[in-house]
Amino acid sequence: MKKKIAILGSTGSIGTQALDVIAQHHDKFEVVALTTNENIELLAQQVKHFQPGYVGITDDKKAEKFKSCGFTDPEILDGKDSLTEIASLPDIDIILIAVVGISGLEPTMEAVRTGKNIALANKETLVAGGHIIMNAAKKTGSKIIPVDSEHSAVFQCLAGCDDPKRIKRIYLTASGGPFRNYDKEELKYVTAEQALKHPNWKMGKKVTIDSSTLMNKGFEVIEARWLFDLPVEQINVVIHPQSIIHSMVEYIDGSIIAQMSRPDMRLPILYALSWPERYESVIGSLDLLAMGRLTFEEPDTDRFPCLNLAYEAARIGGTMPAVLNAADEIVVEKFLKNEISFSEIPIMIEQAMKSHNAIQNPDMECILEVDRDVRKQLM
Repeated sequence: MKKKIAILGSTGSIGTQALDVIAQHHDKFEVVALTTNENIELLAQQVKHFQPGYVGITDDKKAEKFKSCGFTDPEILDGKDSLTEIASLPDIDIILIAVVGISGLEPTMEAVRTGKNIALANKETLVAGGHIIMNAAKKTGSKIIPVDSEHSAVFQCLAGCDDPKRIKRIYLTASGGPFRNYDKEELKYVTAEQALKHPNWKMGKKVTIDSSTLMNKGFEVIEARWLFDLPVEQINVVIHPQSIIHSMVEYIDGSIIAQMSRPDMRLPILYALSWPERYESVIGSLDLLAMGRLTFEEPDTDRFPCLNLAYEAARIGGTMPAVLNAADEIVVEKFLKNEISFSEIPIMIEQAMKSHNAIQNPDMECILEVDRDVRKQLM
């Protein structure tokens, strides 16, 4: 029997790569729902190919335009609530949350509430609301399988380990981004065009910029804290420029287990969708003899302070990670529009954090209100 898949954010980087994976395994998967914000041209192509029963379009004007395209089969849901409506559908085996930003929080919670398995590619959900999501998942039995290459690697390295007390620490690897060897003076003049050229990975604009500042790795530290039930003191970041080892787990007996593969997001996507099974991949194997040396470095938080800001937000807890996330979304957008410099990104985020008094144990409404306030403050 085919697994029934829903993809929230099917026209983005992760969504399109997921559909590539599904097309390669059409005998294993069936697409039941696809969503986009506004890229209805690509969505129309996807609908023709995969023939889902449901389509969600969060932009109302684009939804009206799509309805005039003549599609008769999929039920078209529109507006921002379309994501949660699709997340609540009963005939879904696994839902891939691949939307960008805080918009992933509410549909993820709805998927958890209805007991679905979730392939989670949206970082902001666990950064801003990790305590809410994971507590709810424990109650409903919803399984959250990470799609991020680093968390997917840790998830795989932890296979057979059901006791966090056996774990000494985990290592999240980072390529270091395109500016790993830039000094602080050179970083002042980095352009958005330069920052969008990641040396190893094919990703969306937001996550590519976050990778260049190391904020992406900071978000991953917070995500790992919730996914694997570990304090941030047991979550280490190491720079690994080759992006071959995606993460490592060190156990209390001194053993370290690492997950290695080519730097291709289709592999962790395939693993998340096929879990607990493994399906054959077209990506190809590593040539261990040809790949050369694997090196590791300590991250330079003086040149890239965003990583420390994330650790600080995680330690403070409460609503502070939501502030970190909202501030980052706004300042990255400003950087992409050439309104601020690369070096101003961490400065503005730190200012937003310093102006906020964290609220402990926030509920969903509180998190979303803090998110709106921070955005308003920085706009």
